[in-house]
Amino acid sequence: MAQNIYDKPEFFAGYSQLARSVHGLDGAAEWPAIRAALPDLSGLRVVDLGCGFGWFARWARESGAAHVLGLDLSENMIARARKDADDAAIDYRIADLDHLVLPEASFDFAYSSLAFHYIEDFDRLVRTIHASLLPGSQFVFTIEHPIYMAPTNPGWSSDADGRRIWPLDRYSVEGERVTDWLAKGVVKYHRTIGTTLNTLIKAGFSIRHVEEWRPTPEQIAANPDLAEEVDRPMMLLVAAQR
Repeated sequence: MAQNIYDKPEFFAGYSQLARSVHGLDGAAEWPAIRAALPDLSGLRVVDLGCGFGWFARWARESGAAHVLGLDLSENMIARARKDADDAAIDYRIADLDHLVLPEASFDFAYSSLAFHYIEDFDRLVRTIHASLLPGSQFVFTIEHPIYMAPTNPGWSSDADGRRIWPLDRYSVEGERVTDWLAKGVVKYHRTIGTTLNTLIKAGFSIRHVEEWRPTPEQIAANPDLAEEVDRPMMLLVAAQR
């Protein structure tokens, strides 16, 4: 079973205060880039993998999706998602993505936001998603960028000229990474960009779009804290097709 860090009280309390938790999709700086990669959801059956508070599931329904299945390991997340939804066409369930079982050929679109870097067996998960989608269906997801995840001790430092330096090491050494973020001992799994994309291709997906997300000048002007994201990529956005 994957680590259920979101049900640890200190982690969930901290996560609940983040802008993306308080303001939803509008609080996620990468949302405009994600939205640009999404297909028309009208009439589609959607699976949201790692649905969290259910922000995307509700947006999908507002955008015309016929039905959304939202899955998350965290009881706290699912409880909050159910509390904020009053829609019979959204079904929230607790599920461990590392051991996920989905009905074959049952969905028209698959989505995930910042969840797959917690998954140890990415190959199995991708094959499960592929089998669950109808031919021609699209699959869009974001993960923490491998450059962001790889370091042994992630954190900015400065060189002699005061420039921000990201301490990239062990990039080619894939596997478990343990960091302290909102709580101690958060377990993630680092994979290179090549491994991530080749896993999708091996499962039968066609890669349609890959974006190493960075904030726009307008976003930086509105929120100067985002400027550091230009110096190293924090998120990877991938759009694929079954």
